[in-house]
Amino acid sequence: MKQALLGKTLEELQQVALSVGLQKFAGKQLAQWLYVRRVTSFDQMTNISLKGRLALEQQYTIGRHQPVAEAVSQDGTKKYLFRISNSVSGLTSNSSAYIESVYIPDNDRATLCVSTQAGCKMGCKFCMTGTLGFHGQLTAAEILNQIFSIPDSNKLTNIVYMGEGEPMDNIDHVLRSLQVMTADWGCAWSPKRITVSTVGVVPGLQRFLQESDCHLAISLHNPFGAERQDIMPIEKRYHLTDVLALLKQYDWQHQRRVSFEYICWHNLNDTVRHAKELLRLLRGLPCRINLIRFHAGVDQTFAGSDEKQMEWLRDYLSDNGITTTIRRSRGEDILAACGMLVNALSQE
Repeated sequence: MKQALLGKTLEELQQVALSVGLQKFAGKQLAQWLYVRRVTSFDQMTNISLKGRLALEQQYTIGRHQPVAEAVSQDGTKKYLFRISNSVSGLTSNSSAYIESVYIPDNDRATLCVSTQAGCKMGCKFCMTGTLGFHGQLTAAEILNQIFSIPDSNKLTNIVYMGEGEPMDNIDHVLRSLQVMTADWGCAWSPKRITVSTVGVVPGLQRFLQESDCHLAISLHNPFGAERQDIMPIEKRYHLTDVLALLKQYDWQHQRRVSFEYICWHNLNDTVRHAKELLRLLRGLPCRINLIRFHAGVDQTFAGSDEKQMEWLRDYLSDNGITTTIRRSRGEDILAACGMLVNALSQE
């Protein structure tokens, strides 16, 4: 099977160049074609000899492929379906050979929510994506392809790793994709334009904190360990208190930003008791909280908080020192909102 060039580092591209008889400096040319010019074929690499391009094509692919379906929300959000390649590690069935990405335009800001795994193994009870199960790790090429291959790619101002899967459970490929996006030889984006989420997979989180300067979002959803464990099985293995202890070892004042995602449910996590515990847990950690409306989909097990209660929780936390906002829901009508990615477009 041919390897994809997309996702390779400058050093790796230099070795690729040497392996097909080109000079080492051609590795930098390859990086320019892949990450700046964003070519889709070797024929477009016009400053590389024809012989070199033919040799490259015999052994490698670019790693680019277009989305196979698109849905557009009444609010302008767009959801794209990608068929994932055979390079995905551990792919288990044809029915799961898809992932979804969500493009969210908002005035002068345009955000892409990318997937990092096919499905998800975390099993959070409130998340529709979790019902897919886990079907494989995306390669760095598959992650980057979502960014490069949507029609709106050149409009992007921000990227969030909040689609299908748990980024810290695929940390090698996530870090590689972040390196491509932020390196001078790659896309040269500021790390401040990228946010990576996690439910709290500590080993991957440790590596992320050490090896990347991108922003971080923690899926918290309940400040009490026993209650969190009821809805998020990850709490059994990696306790929220341990995650917070790790975060407090880092300087969040002048570098990256840490935020906490908090889906609000009626009487389950939106009470005074929960608000006070959030203040206690997060004391001393410069952060913000994003309150998220619950998107039930077809499952009515949970009931979301009403607007009045969410506004109370926002004001209570903000008045007590934690900047808190209510995130505006986008794309719910096309199953593109938080926790709703189930590859529905593949069934249409």
